[in-house]
Parts: sequence; structure tokens; C-alpha cells
Amino acid sequence: MKRWVGLVIAALMVAGSRSGDAAIRITDDRGGSIGKYIYKYERLRASGQRVIIDGFCASACTIVLATLPSERICVTSRAELAFHAAWDIGPRGRAVTNAGATRMMYLMYPAPVRRWIAHRGGLTPRTIFLRGNPLQAMYRACPS
Repeated sequence: MKRWVGLVIAALMVAGSRSGDAAIRITDDRGGSIGKYIYKYERLRASGQRVIIDGFCASACTIVLATLPSERICVTSRAELAFHAAWDIGPRGRAVTNAGATRMMYLMYPAPVRRWIAHRGGLTPRTIFLRGNPLQAMYRACPS
């Protein structure tokens, strides 16, 4: 009987917890297809989960900033975001800047991130890095 009561209590605790209580940790994400990241982060937004950026988040990974409300994102001292122009594979397998996708990405970001990008020349083939004090001024520090 005691064991049964313990199982019922455990089941009620699990049922009472929300998926929004969990957090996703980004530690080494080099990005990829913009469409896949938009889909991934839309699902994450709908789940209510929070995001901890605790390492490298590059390229399409940074779409997390555009998709989730800032209050659901926190950064650690190891957080580093890398931004560059969107590109497609062109003739002979070379990367070719996709101006439309680059503009779409830029406009998706919150205003503080757009200002930071603009002050560094915009999204170009050259990668720019947001980390340290400038990043921590935009997003709250993760609780330890």
C-alpha cells in the first residue's frame, strides 16, 4: 500500500509539472538551414520552454533570439553568438550571399540585436561575434 501511494504521488508531481519548467541548453550549435531552425524554434516557443545559451550559437542558431521572447532566454559568461549573411550554394559549389534571406534574418532579430549588427556593418559574409558585456546588456544572466 505504501508503495502504491508513493507511485500516485510521483505521478501527480509529474502531471503537475509543465514542459515550460524545463530549459534547453545551447552549447555548440553551428547553425544550418534557416527553415529548419525557424520550425525548431517555433515548436520550442509553443512548448513554453526556456533557453540557456551557454556556448557557441552561430548562423541560423541565432534565430532563437528572433523567435523566443527575451524573458525566456538567458546567457552565461560562455555564451557567444555569431552572425553573418545568409547564403546559398552557387555555381561550382561556392557560397553566394542570398540578399533576401539576409534581410529577412536581420528584420527578425529584436531591435537591440539589429542595432548591434548595424553598428558593425550589417550582415555580410564576414562573421561578427556578440559575447561578453554587450550580450549581457541585452539578455539576462542565467541563474547559477
